[in-house]
Amino acid sequence: MRELVNIFKALSDSNRLRILKMLENRSLCVCEITSVLKLAPSTISKHLSILRQANLIMDEKVGKWVNYRLNKDKYQSYTPEILKLLHHWLPSDETITRDKQLVEKVDRHQLCA
Repeated sequence: MRELVNIFKALSDSNRLRILKMLENRSLCVCEITSVLKLAPSTISKHLSILRQANLIMDEKVGKWVNYRLNKDKYQSYTPEILKLLHHWLPSDETITRDKQLVEKVDRHQLCA
């Protein structure tokens, strides 16, 4: 039950939901997420840590960047099912729509140079 409780706690914050919806588009680094959400990097890192602890996201170091992506590991208990549901949630939310548009434009090479 603890795993499921951690997932729902992670989903209980609007910024973490926004991050998950952004990661549906592609992998992102902290500076890209920070640019879209307009929050401090330390705040973004805390949100990412909570999402990672709930097994909703994974990270991978590539060069100087740490890329964050959705955890689509089919061997996880609840994560794949929750992420499938999340994909269908908030399709016409203004904030989510704006975030997706910004994600298409953010470029880590310009932001993190």
